[in-house]
Amino acid sequence: MTIIGHNFIGGSRSAQGTTLLKSIHATTGEALPYEFHHATEQEVNQACEAASQAFKTYRHTSSEQRATFLENIADELDALGTDFLEIVSQETALPLARLQGERGRTSGQMRLFAGKCVYLPKCYVVVTF
Repeated sequence: MTIIGHNFIGGSRSAQGTTLLKSIHATTGEALPYEFHHATEQEVNQACEAASQAFKTYRHTSSEQRATFLENIADELDALGTDFLEIVSQETALPLARLQGERGRTSGQMRLFAGKCVYLPKCYVVVTF
């Protein structure tokens, strides 16, 4: 798995910040080989503006489109391989079995909400990570 460490804003990668946040092994305290660019104030503002613009489109989507959106998120979560879970385990000290369960619970909730969207005329779901 390749980890780039950039921010993702409005469909594009951004790495304007000069401060790098280093990933740390939760058990040993040793630095892992992953670095992440700290978002600048400008990047945060760009992300907020991009989210605002995206919602102007999203708010007019049908319940079926929203359900598909949530199902696609669930599929992408499920597609993350064990290499991703191993990195998360190193960073959190949580066992792989627990992380597999958390991933399954999260994708299951996305699918549950997707099913609700089909039956609700106005389905607003806020996705946070």
